[in-house]
This record gives sequence, C-alpha cells and structure tokens, in this order.
Amino acid sequence: MLCLLFSESLYASRGAYLTVFLQILRTEPEPSSLTGIRRMMDRHSLVIPQHRGSTVQCPSYIEPQNLTSVSEFFLMGLSDDPELQPLLFGLFLSMYLVTVLGNLLIILAVSSDSHLHTPMYFFLSNLSLADISFTSTTVPKMIMDIQTQSRVISYVGCLTQMSFFMLFGCLDSLLLAVMAYDRFVAICHPLHYLIIMNPRLCGLLVLASFLISLLVSQMHNSVVLQLTYFKDVEISHFFCDPSQLLNLACSDTFINNIVMYFVGAISGFLPISGIFFSYYKIVSSILRVPSTGGRYKAFSTCGSHLSVVCLFYGTGLGVYLSSAVSLSPRKDAVASVVYTVVTPMLNPFIYSLRNRDIKRAMWRLFSKTI
Repeated sequence: MLCLLFSESLYASRGAYLTVFLQILRTEPEPSSLTGIRRMMDRHSLVIPQHRGSTVQCPSYIEPQNLTSVSEFFLMGLSDDPELQPLLFGLFLSMYLVTVLGNLLIILAVSSDSHLHTPMYFFLSNLSLADISFTSTTVPKMIMDIQTQSRVISYVGCLTQMSFFMLFGCLDSLLLAVMAYDRFVAICHPLHYLIIMNPRLCGLLVLASFLISLLVSQMHNSVVLQLTYFKDVEISHFFCDPSQLLNLACSDTFINNIVMYFVGAISGFLPISGIFFSYYKIVSSILRVPSTGGRYKAFSTCGSHLSVVCLFYGTGLGVYLSSAVSLSPRKDAVASVVYTVVTPMLNPFIYSLRNRDIKRAMWRLFSKTI
C-alpha cells in the first residue's frame, strides 16, 4: 500500500513539473537555435557555464547573482600553425634577449660613467628600465606558452598582466613627455638648464610619472574587476589586451567608456600634447639661430628622442587605426607586436648609434669588464 501511494505521488510530481515546463514553453517564443535556448534559460535565471570554444550571448538583464564567473582565459596567440611555433619561439626569445641586454647596457653605461650623470641620461636610464619591464609583462608568457603548448591564463594572472602592461606602457609615454620637456629647457633656456633641471626636480618628475601610471593602471583594474560575465573565454591575442577583454564583457559600457576615455587622456593625450608643445618651442627657438651649423647642432641633441617618440606613438597609432579598420583580431595582435616588442628593442640602438657619449661610455664599460 505504501509503495502504491509513493508511486502515485511520484507520478503526480512528475506531472506537475511537466506542466510547469510546458507553461514556460508556451510563454516563450520557440528557440530556433542554441542561442535562442540560451536566451530562454537566461530569462529564467539559469546559469550557463562557460568553457573553451563556447560563445554565449549576453543576458537581457544584469543580475550579479545569475552570472557565471570566469576562472581562466585562453590566449589564442599569433598563429595556430604547428610548423610556425618553433620559428616564433626562436624569434621572440632572441628579440626579448636583445631588448633586455640592450637596455641593461644603457643603464650600466649611464650609472658607471660620471660624465653621463645629467638629467637627460637620468631620464634615459629610467626609460630603459621601463622598456624592460614593459616587454617582460607579455613576451615571457608568450614564449612559455609556445614551449609548453598551453595557452591558458588564469583570471588573476590575466588581471595582473593587464595591470603591469598599463602601468609600464603609461610610464613609457609619460617619460617620453618628461624627456621632451628636458630638451625644451636645454635648448630654449640653456643658461638656466642646470638650475631648472636640478636633481630634486628630476626625481620628482620620475616619481610623478610612476604614480600617475599606477593610478591609471588601478583605475583600469577597477573597471575590469566589475566585469563578472563574458561572452567568450578566448582572447585573440598573445597577451591580455585590455580592449579585447572589455569587448568580451557583458556589462553596461557607458561607465566603462567614460573611465577608458579618461585613462586614454592621461596616458595618451596629455603626454602627446606636452611633446608637441615642447617641440613647437624647440623648433621656434632653433629657427632663430642664424647659422646653419648652429641649427644642426641644436637639433641633433633631439634627434634620438624624436626618433623614439615617432616610433612609439607612430606604431601605437597605426595599431589603433588598423584595429578600427580591420575585422580580424589576429591581424591586430600581429600589428601590436611592433610597439610591444620591436620598439623597446630598437630604443637602445637608436640612442647608442646616434649618441657619441653613450658609445664612449659603453666602450669604457667593455674595457673595464675585459
């Protein structure tokens, strides 16, 4: 008798669940695809787990308790071709070693030679240190991924990489603006150069650049930490690119855009404006020099810095414009190699080949070690 009652209650409960499910189907439009089923599940507070290769649509409403959390991302890299992996490994390993060794030589040459203990070379050594750190945030991870054939990066690791990428990228930009101001003072106010660019002011300028970069990095992190739901876990890049991560997020983009515009103004617009203003004053001052030899000598002190500025901002602007035109994220990743890897690698060559003081300091450093 008990078994009979139990079976009747079981069939009754099944009928009740079936009735509820049929009512849900009647109130919802018939899903014509997997996306429609997922949307229907979203409306009824069902959580969709995310796995590699799964692309889901953002829910029609944002309720944090109904959203999944992402524990890891997959960096798609530059190429999926197995035959290209050894070539990419050797290429980026060699470029990274050249970048680190070249910038370390600049730092050692400036610190070991008392003739180079001037504001210009003080800023140059800090720029070299920032270049080493900037490259080290992305390239070692990519080299390790190629070697281990694993492209997984944890959520915390992705945020950490993105934070340091923003920090040292912004620091590079601000130091270039500080170096432009140094050249402006040296050419337009040569008699007061050592008074204006005293060691205290130089240290404060570097410290202010670092603190502003840290603020920018943390502001960007605060935006990303609010993102709890993503359309995909595959990032079509070789590192956690901030713009691509924001594009994958399901959230209100209005506040994110405001913060990103503010971050872009601090890390891009203000340094570029300072550089343009400094070189406008420099060119105006040089044009007032009567002799051609005097003009060339005055402008030659800015040649290396101007080359680095054009290389850094030119490649960055090129990547931004190409990403706006191109619909392929993989092509954007290839283009971003220029300003993330190539530019820091070329900076020591630009300053050493165009600067006699650096050449002499390096020869003295080599002679001491040998």
